[in-house]
Amino acid sequence: MRVAVIQFPGSNADVDMYQAVEDIMGAPVDYVWHSHNDLSAYDIILLPGGFSYGDYLRCGAVARFSPVMEQVIKAAEEGKLILGVCNGFQILTEAGLLPGALLRNASLKFLCKLSELRVVNNSTAFTQDYSQDEVIQIPIAHGEGNYFCDEETLAKLQANNQIVFCYENENPNGSINGIAGIINERGNVLGMMPHPERAVHAWMTSDDGKRMFTSILKTWREKNGVTTNA
Repeated sequence: MRVAVIQFPGSNADVDMYQAVEDIMGAPVDYVWHSHNDLSAYDIILLPGGFSYGDYLRCGAVARFSPVMEQVIKAAEEGKLILGVCNGFQILTEAGLLPGALLRNASLKFLCKLSELRVVNNSTAFTQDYSQDEVIQIPIAHGEGNYFCDEETLAKLQANNQIVFCYENENPNGSINGIAGIINERGNVLGMMPHPERAVHAWMTSDDGKRMFTSILKTWREKNGVTTNA
């Protein structure tokens, strides 16, 4: 297994993502610059948070046209696992890999705090190590995390069980139905606003994000028939 952490101009959570892969998955991981045009060597592709291209025009709107995104789209079509966090989620929606859009927070303020999430779907490649309806604590850090989609899209997300995480107790940014993370119909592309890579050790206040990475690792091993006694 090899993991790619995509770097755009303005990425700022790439180091956290890289370190989480090293610490939790123990897999070879590389930073891949946005101008790269070949991701064939990678099994897992991670799009980290930040402010790609300064969030000019719209968050993720410019990054969507980076050369590497053609390869991300190709990888998604091939069934490889792709995770976009925060700005990465925004980029995935701009690229059409996930439906909907991320709008300004309802408060019009940047939010940075620990947030409670409910695991709505624990049967995905990214969440199998969580329990259904488990409430976990994952930090958020965004100004444009207000997920929105039209009624038809929302009904489709609900019918296909594509809503993976919802905010619990408090909807910090005004997202429709409290949505914090969704997956594509095929189940190999997940986008979420909270940062699991910033919650993988107890000293980070919460280590509830750790199981995101163990789930990805387990899914890859199961798919490729890899066994381990570790």
